[in-house]
Amino acid sequence: MATYLYRLGRFSFRRRRLVLLVWVAVLAAIGIGAASVSSSTTDTFSIPGTQSQKALDLLTEQFPQASADGATARVVFEAPHGRKLTSGTDKAEVERLVADLGRADQVKTVADPYAGGTVSKDGTIGYAQVTYKVADTDVTDRARTDLKDIAAKGEKAGLHVSMGGTAVAEEPGQSSTELIGILIAAVVLVVTFGSLVAAGLPLLTALFGVGLAVLSITLASSVVDLSSSTSTLALMLGLAVAIDYALFIVSRYRGELKNGHAPEEAAGRALGTAGSAVVFAGLTVIIALAGLSVIGIGMLTDLGLGAAFAVVVAVVIALTLLPAMLGFAGARIATGKLTSRRMRSADHEPMGVRWSQFVLRNPVRVLVTAVAGLLLLATPALSLELGMPSDATATPGSTQRIAYDTISDGFGAGYNGPLSVVVDARGSDDPKAAAHDTAAMLDALPDVASVSPAAFNGSGDVALIRTVPGSSPSSQRTVDLVSDIRDRGAALRADTGAEVMVTGTTALNIDISDKLSAALIPYLCVVVGLALILLMLVFRSVLVPLKAAAGFLLSVLATLGVVVAVFQKGWFADVFGVDQTGPVVSILPIFMIGVVFGLAMDYQVFLVTRMREEYVHGAEPREAVVAGFRHGARVVTAAAIIMIAVFSGFIFSDQSIIKSMGLGLAAAVLLDAFVVRMTIVPAVMALLGRRAWSLPGWLDRLLPNVDVEGEKLRHVLDDGSANGAPEPERVATGRS
Repeated sequence: MATYLYRLGRFSFRRRRLVLLVWVAVLAAIGIGAASVSSSTTDTFSIPGTQSQKALDLLTEQFPQASADGATARVVFEAPHGRKLTSGTDKAEVERLVADLGRADQVKTVADPYAGGTVSKDGTIGYAQVTYKVADTDVTDRARTDLKDIAAKGEKAGLHVSMGGTAVAEEPGQSSTELIGILIAAVVLVVTFGSLVAAGLPLLTALFGVGLAVLSITLASSVVDLSSSTSTLALMLGLAVAIDYALFIVSRYRGELKNGHAPEEAAGRALGTAGSAVVFAGLTVIIALAGLSVIGIGMLTDLGLGAAFAVVVAVVIALTLLPAMLGFAGARIATGKLTSRRMRSADHEPMGVRWSQFVLRNPVRVLVTAVAGLLLLATPALSLELGMPSDATATPGSTQRIAYDTISDGFGAGYNGPLSVVVDARGSDDPKAAAHDTAAMLDALPDVASVSPAAFNGSGDVALIRTVPGSSPSSQRTVDLVSDIRDRGAALRADTGAEVMVTGTTALNIDISDKLSAALIPYLCVVVGLALILLMLVFRSVLVPLKAAAGFLLSVLATLGVVVAVFQKGWFADVFGVDQTGPVVSILPIFMIGVVFGLAMDYQVFLVTRMREEYVHGAEPREAVVAGFRHGARVVTAAAIIMIAVFSGFIFSDQSIIKSMGLGLAAAVLLDAFVVRMTIVPAVMALLGRRAWSLPGWLDRLLPNVDVEGEKLRHVLDDGSANGAPEPERVATGRS
């Protein structure tokens, strides 16, 4: 691989105008395509194989008039102080508003609060349930505007009107907060390289790549339904890894120039060494992200594959467009004039080297302290609670949150998350008796606030019973109620032959959490197993990949602890702009496991590959660790700071899921890069010595040698046969 990448680097450098022209043409074509299509996104979950999804599919088939999979809105009316909705002008106004809702764009049905009994006992609060003809992804701007105009009309008449539901949520757009991360990244690159040219190339190629990835996802969303967060996450990860990958290659290119190689030869050698590390680092991230698709939840699949695609683009850009841009920069990239005297001093050891030497002198003490610190940070994760975003977790003061709180005050929290109990009596001798028995069973349960009469389909063999829990949708009592109904439904099936199923948003969220919990171990096995094989290929070792995986587990547990502390417990909530605490989003832990694993392996590959390279070239184990830090610590530090900056920019997002992802990923990089990779790794390497690089003979013969450290490339270059031509004349360059 190293030899192939060496040739690719020289080709891209030499044919730089052609390479640049091809990439610009690709970007233009995809950009024109994305601009000329109509794209749509969704946050709707589909969880095949669960009871709630099965029941929802049955409702869609048997009750088409109910539009079970359609978008919904709940318009809540509250009378001014001292007045009631049950009489006078306020009642007349509510009736007019309900009539207007029935005429609004895309609305299928509206449940009148007076006819449906959704007016509170004191007559001050009522709500109308609106069902749309289309799913929430297809609700038009006109339909949303109609809803807002009707609410504004009610407010003008003196009523307090608020709205919740899937039709109310605005489709999220891209935030400009990532610009903060880009600016910080630019500063870090300038400090690292001491050159505006060297700092500009990683940013330029990263922005090009992430733009290409986001435009491609936008184009794809016109053909397939994608999650609304797919492009945001692709932007977040694509930008971070693209800058990092370019940073490593540019750093190696500058090093080869300092060694006296001509620019074209330096580009080839940089790709043959650092480029190999980029390929394998990218592969670990791609494996971890694409592995999310095995869980079987559409939104996670969208997020994983979208982000994995962005990483693929980042790798390909780093291996082709970047060396072409190096061709335009030439040797000027190595003439930094923004460095300090101390940085230019040959007698001054970098901080990374001094830190590695300190760790090597005190490996046990450092190892124990670092592990204990991570375990302490992980402690809050013991009280992890999972849930899904809802109106209950909306920003205080938003119309969704006001609607949720108003209904809770007027009716009880359970009315915000009613259960749909479906009785499939197509195999029963007496469908009506089966539905009656089910309703009686529901009414006898302790945490049930109300049970509506059974509504039958046209053929009279499938019934729908609306059941309102006595507790809030996210409470443990509601979770227990759903479980209890399902358990008792099994007994009813034995007696009546009818199948009892529970669905609705609350039940769907419970099933999502259960499915994610069940998928966690298989996912870890698939992703970690594949990555361990990949790392064995890279490092020709068994202990180094195992150590990498163990360090990852520590960093991900500590990261989950940080997320729970901030978003669930509310610690430092004001600092991070968290307006509402609550359960951690169900998809976040397993998603973070995938992303953090990929990022952790990035730094493992970049740092330890250089140690492996030095060891293969004859250095003693401890010398190899120090040499790895001498060449890689500064760049890894800069890469980590850049990633932290990019991810931290998303903490200021208005979307809670993006905000939690931003904080979680920033914390993960901070802990993994500086505590695990740059502290625990050298301590463990010092304790293992030569055993760290040992590989059983049978496994050594079984695994192909991919030559990440470039040993074969070195021999080929020594023979002068790497490109079929001698190296161009060497040139002298200034030191940075």
